[in-house]
Amino acid sequence: MKGVFLLAVGVAVGFVAAHQLAKTPQGRQFFDDVQSRARDFGDAVVDGYRAREAELRSATDGIVSDFAARAK
Repeated sequence: MKGVFLLAVGVAVGFVAAHQLAKTPQGRQFFDDVQSRARDFGDAVVDGYRAREAELRSATDGIVSDFAARAK
């Protein structure tokens, strides 16, 4: 129970500190940079997911076509 309380206090202190830091020009620039990098990372994950999905679809299309041809 003590650990949960300390975690909550740490999160609250971190939130207040980040809010105060975001008020400064350097802090705003820092958070803009973090947001930009997070967006770039997310876009890379989505691109990788879509590329892998396309690979798997193309691989399974041949299998599905084979099954469909054999079923006739």
